Amino acid sequence: MEASWRQVAGGRGRARGRATAAPSSGNGVHLRGAGGGREKGSVGAAGPGRSPGGAATPAAAGSSARRSPAGSEASQTSVAGGENGSSELMSQKKFEEIKKANQAAAKKIVEEHFSSSSEEEGDEDFEGKRGKIVANTFITYTTQTDGDVRELERTKQYLNEAFQAGAMTCLICIASVKRNQAVWSCSGCFCIFHMPCIQKWAKDSQFLVSSLTDDDFGKRDYPWPCPKCRFEYKRSDTPSRYYCYCGKVEDPPLDPWLVPHSCGQVCERDFKPSCGHKCLLLCHPGPCPPCPKMVTTTCYCKKAKPIPRRCSAKEWSCQLPCGRKLLCGQHKCENPCHAGSCPPCPRVSRQKCVCGKRVAERSCASPLWHCDQVCGKTLPCGNHTCEQVCHVGACGDCPRSGKRFCPCQKSKFSLPCTEDVPTCGDSCDKVLECGIHRCSQRCHRGPCETCRQEVEKHCRCGKHTKRMPCHKSYLCETKCVKMRDCQKHQCRRKCCPGNCPPCDQNCGRTLGCRNHKCPSVCHRGSCYPCPETVDVKCNCGNTKVTVPCGRERTTRPPKCKEQCSRPPTCHHTSQEKHRCHFGSCPPCRQPCQKVLEKCGHLCPAPCHDQALIKQTGRHQPTGPWEQPSEPAFIQTALPCPPCQVPIPMECLGKHEVSPLPCHAVGPYSCKRVCGRTLTCQNHVCMKECHKVTETDSCTDKKKAGPECLHCEEGCSKSRPLGCPHPCVLPCHPGECPPCVQMLRIKCHCKITSLYVECRKITTADVNEKNLLSCCKNQCPKELPCGHRCKEMCHPGECPFNCNQKVKLRCPCKRIKKEVQCNKVRENQISIECDTTCKEMKQKASELKEAEAKAALEEEKRRQQAELEAFENRLKGRRKKNRKRDEVAVELTLWQKYKYYLFPLCAIVVVVFAWYIAHAVD
Repeated sequence: MEASWRQVAGGRGRARGRATAAPSSGNGVHLRGAGGGREKGSVGAAGPGRSPGGAATPAAAGSSARRSPAGSEASQTSVAGGENGSSELMSQKKFEEIKKANQAAAKKIVEEHFSSSSEEEGDEDFEGKRGKIVANTFITYTTQTDGDVRELERTKQYLNEAFQAGAMTCLICIASVKRNQAVWSCSGCFCIFHMPCIQKWAKDSQFLVSSLTDDDFGKRDYPWPCPKCRFEYKRSDTPSRYYCYCGKVEDPPLDPWLVPHSCGQVCERDFKPSCGHKCLLLCHPGPCPPCPKMVTTTCYCKKAKPIPRRCSAKEWSCQLPCGRKLLCGQHKCENPCHAGSCPPCPRVSRQKCVCGKRVAERSCASPLWHCDQVCGKTLPCGNHTCEQVCHVGACGDCPRSGKRFCPCQKSKFSLPCTEDVPTCGDSCDKVLECGIHRCSQRCHRGPCETCRQEVEKHCRCGKHTKRMPCHKSYLCETKCVKMRDCQKHQCRRKCCPGNCPPCDQNCGRTLGCRNHKCPSVCHRGSCYPCPETVDVKCNCGNTKVTVPCGRERTTRPPKCKEQCSRPPTCHHTSQEKHRCHFGSCPPCRQPCQKVLEKCGHLCPAPCHDQALIKQTGRHQPTGPWEQPSEPAFIQTALPCPPCQVPIPMECLGKHEVSPLPCHAVGPYSCKRVCGRTLTCQNHVCMKECHKVTETDSCTDKKKAGPECLHCEEGCSKSRPLGCPHPCVLPCHPGECPPCVQMLRIKCHCKITSLYVECRKITTADVNEKNLLSCCKNQCPKELPCGHRCKEMCHPGECPFNCNQKVKLRCPCKRIKKEVQCNKVRENQISIECDTTCKEMKQKASELKEAEAKAALEEEKRRQQAELEAFENRLKGRRKKNRKRDEVAVELTLWQKYKYYLFPLCAIVVVVFAWYIAHAVD
């Protein structure tokens, strides 16, 4: 696979057969056209015969055209003429679509080819922005970590590689890791591998280790190492599923707004070393940054006051002397506050050895030491001396005292320490070196002799037998034919017991880089990645980047900071400074500075000596079966554009002075309204800015000229307040004449319509307007008392002075008088009841009391009757043939005639009241 910068070169090479250019996307996924096929695992790749936009590619069109003749012959015999016409229209429409797609593709290829340096500058800007984003992400860590930031730098490096297309490489297959591929990350070095690659690596590693011996092949749980850091994993740790970096989500979906292979959730992995906190970054590759939590801790020696610090750097030193007692027990630690135990005492002093015979100057860190003299003290037996070298404590008993065994360990003897133990005379019977036979000699001192018995022995490979002395080993001449662990070469070792050694020949297979061969010994499985490195250089060769061997074909050359040294190709003596690049230099952007012929100014436009022009007049395809040729672009020098130097010019109407381009200098209209005052002195000329001829008598530049409009409108001056009629004259200077039209108005009563001249109303004062609006009739409004106003038609509210007679009665309505309305409203007159009224009230109250007393007596009688009936029920029931006792209750006169007395009394009272009322009148 070639690098993207090598694939597109002047429309030739591998990019020639593609419908569209295939620049590498930011997420590491390459979109290929129809010519390049569909890469395995790529996202959005176009199918065969289709461009990414959905249109058929020229190759597909050609293939369909090649298939069309045979089909057309058959169709001519069975399809009507109308169907042939519709197929031609469809073919022509498809041809136009293919033609447009090819033209757009060719234009894009040419633009990319002639703007390589601008693309590099854009890439640099993008990388700079991306670097700023990552730096802003970690700014809280970098400014407030106060500790070792190496892990933070590693995390930043892994994030940068994750965002950069093609930066992450699987070290097993030496291929780029893409966004949509399942990966596995090592927990030791955080290196990322393809999931199939690491699974095959683990399986091969376990097979190589377990195949060393036939006995335990496939039985033991052998570990497998990481290809990069050699961190060992168990067989159960072999990855089988694809997880995100934090391990929360299985098969994380592809999201272009997240870090590749990330789930987008909070990481929440425990920090290493463990501090009880969890990582708060989003799911990310590489190690977690240092813990940023704030904790309150004291120094190592616990002397200083606790201060808040970052959890990742919570251990700190106050730099005061430690002061702890050293192991010598005499001196104190003088080092500044430190972690862990104090170092050994650096001082020197005179110290005795353990036995106390010698004194020497030694370090206080090792107060206990042994001299090289033998103890020599007499043991308790009195016959021997202690043979130990400088020791502590008592020497102990004599080692030859007590009961001792004979050499064969069968008999015990109690002898003085001065005598040796004799032999017992029995057989030795110790197991010989062969481990099978025993010694046949008598009890003896020293080692037993070599076993010389003849036995039938099998060789090491177990194929032959032979009688020979027991102490000798038997090796046959048969060579092992088993395959070694490489599964390529035979063992060929004589009398091999089955544990064939690893193959010692060279592997010699071609590595993944395709440049070197494997230098390791012959082995199974995949070879290790190539250890060699290759330098990828820029165009000038001053800048280079070192990559693993095999990566040079997919690695873009480094961005060189040196200036391009090629000579200019335009009329300028020197070209613009730009960095080293591949391909042709970018178009010159310096000002042209050529002298224009018409005006003599310098051309300020960018250099146009090498403009890219599409070639016209080329051969056009005659039908949809003919593949259109790619559009051709040629470089040619364009003429200088029109001079744009600004020159001040006044408009035709003399409204403004504006700068015009040099090539367009001349009389012009500013497109404003003319605005000169017409002869009516009320309006202005509404024509667009135009030329005005000024006469000698016209000294004012704001007066209209003969070219201006003539006023044809009516008078639009404001009328006097209250006059609704327009001026009858055309538009004129000066004031308008008085209005003599009749104006219809309502009187103050709002009932009668009056006709008055408009000029009288508009010139009258308040009193005159009131007189003009009066209808001379009585006011129809009602006063608050309910009577009509007696005044003549007037404005405003009516005066409250009603003199009409009204009737006034006493509280009992018997006495009646007539008085004025305004006096009644002001409560100046009131009528009181006389003695007759009071007597009538008293009689009525006595009648009510008598009625109430009679009702009370009636209620008492009723209650007494109910009580007697209740007592009779309590005495028990009498026999059925007996007659019930009947109680006769006599009614009073009131109870008999009370319903006749009430209406009669009411009639008497009404007649009496009527008589009194008429008598008073």
